[in-house]
Amino acid sequence: MQIKFLKAKLTDIPKMQDLIRPEVDNGIILERSNDEVAANIRSYTLVFDKDELIGFAALHIHTMELAEIRSLIIKDGFRGQKIGESLVNQAVEEGKSLGLKRVLSLTYKQSFFERIGFVEIPKESLPEHKIWADCIKCKHFPICNEISLIKIL
Repeated sequence: MQIKFLKAKLTDIPKMQDLIRPEVDNGIILERSNDEVAANIRSYTLVFDKDELIGFAALHIHTMELAEIRSLIIKDGFRGQKIGESLVNQAVEEGKSLGLKRVLSLTYKQSFFERIGFVEIPKESLPEHKIWADCIKCKHFPICNEISLIKIL
């Protein structure tokens, strides 16, 4: 394996959409249009094995103090090798360098995030604009089984 982490480029969007499609179809990850990904392209970090895209995540900034880990995906066959953990840790470090105070995650993988220092918080503490900008587009809204977690930086 020859793993490398790179910031996303606009030309990566079709490969990103292909990789994430099964999780979107299953309602695990929220669908984002090509235009929405393009508008936020600077927030994405991609993982390649040689030239194959095997995962990515975004650090989406909500406020001057709060960001969110979004769209974390690792391709089947590469899971369980701490690649996702490395992606999240890189995002957290980026958040620290920007001066953020907290990073949140909405996830079905609670134990994954807890292993890397996130703690559960009540969903009611999420910023209201998060609910109306993102959650309302989810196929599970308003019945959400995701867990809200936060990491203090």
